[in-house]
Parts: sequence; C-alpha cells; structure tokens
Amino acid sequence: MSRPETQRLTSGTSSLIRTFVVRSGRMTEAQRLALDTYGPTYIIPYKSQRADPATFFATPKPLVVEIGFGMGQATWQIAAKRSHYNYLGIEVHSPGVGRLIMEIRDKGLENLKIIQHDAVEVLADMVPENSLAGLHVFYPDPWPKKRQQKRRIMRQSIVDLMISRLAPGGYLYFVTDIEDYARATLELLSACVGISNAHEGFAPRQEWRPETKFEAKAKKASRSTWELYFTKDN
Repeated sequence: MSRPETQRLTSGTSSLIRTFVVRSGRMTEAQRLALDTYGPTYIIPYKSQRADPATFFATPKPLVVEIGFGMGQATWQIAAKRSHYNYLGIEVHSPGVGRLIMEIRDKGLENLKIIQHDAVEVLADMVPENSLAGLHVFYPDPWPKKRQQKRRIMRQSIVDLMISRLAPGGYLYFVTDIEDYARATLELLSACVGISNAHEGFAPRQEWRPETKFEAKAKKASRSTWELYFTKDN
C-alpha cells in the first residue's frame, strides 16, 4: 500500500517539506553570463507532466540523473568519462548551474543537460517510471540537527519515488561524509523492497567517481566518506 506522502509525491509536491533552502550564493560575472546566454541551450524547463528523456539529447543513451550537483565539478567529469550515458543534473542554485554550463561548453559535452528545479518534483512529475539507468546522490545536505532531519532527501517516501523511477538493473549511488546519515540510509535502503545492496554493507568508491574539492576538504578535516550502491531488482 502506498504511503500518503508517496501518493502526494506522484500527484504534485508543493505541500511537501523541502529538502533544500535557496541560498543567496554569490554569482561570478562569468557564471551569470553563461546562465543568461547559454541557459536556453543546456537547461531543460521544468514542466509538471511526463517527459520523454530521449528527446533531451541528440543521441539516445541510458539516462543517469544526479540530484543536487552543487558546482558540478564531479558531474561534468563523470559525463566526460562515461560518455556511453546521458546525464541530467538537477540543481536549484544558480551559481552552480552557471558554473556547470561553463564546463559543458568548454568541454563540448553533448551528453549532459540541466534542470534548475526541485529534484523531488522533477522525479515525481517529469521522469517516467522504470526509465533511469542510475541515480546519483552525492553529499546531500545532511540537515544534522534532529529537528531538521525531516528535510533529508534520503527518507522513505522520496526513496520509494527514486526506486520507482529506476529501470530494472538501474543503480542508486549515495555518498556522504556524515556517518549517522550514512548508517540511517543503509538501514533505510536495506529495508526497501525491489532493490538490493551490491556490496556487503557500505560500498567501495567507484573508480569513475572523481574526488571533489568538498570531499578533499572533508578528508582534511578527518571526516570519512561513506558510500552506498544499490541496484533495482529485475
């Protein structure tokens, strides 16, 4: 039986608790210029209706979605390295969107597009069921205070939504530097029907995932990286 929140996720999400806050990060002039000039080329407009992901790209390929790509450093590197996939990065913050547009143009990447909108609404409203080859959730906001944890993106109703959008054999790859978030997510995913852990407990780092500046900073502060890699059952 579907949970009430899951039902709302698939029929309009405006009443749900947001997993993010829009911060007024400073944009450089280059980021602003990239967003204003090339946004229409690389940003797919959000619409509250199902879309055919194959129409987003010139060449149809299996599609991987990244939720909350930040400044997009890992995003463009993965897209360049794994060119046999198309990538859709979802982010609300304009500085990061502008920066990723700059990288897409500089590197000539044809397999990477952006939606600047709430990722939960994009998954619920635009992405068809059983359509994604993969989902990346790298270093999401941990919302560390107990009263804030209801905002975490890795909660039951949203994870159910993620699983429903994965194609059979598709993967969910989660990375954090917050141990309690990692352990809570391991427990959550392990209890979900329809997906299986590809490893015993936590996963090793996938060789194709680059280290970001944020990750290097976490290591310097002696914070470990915790990774989970689950696949949808066939």
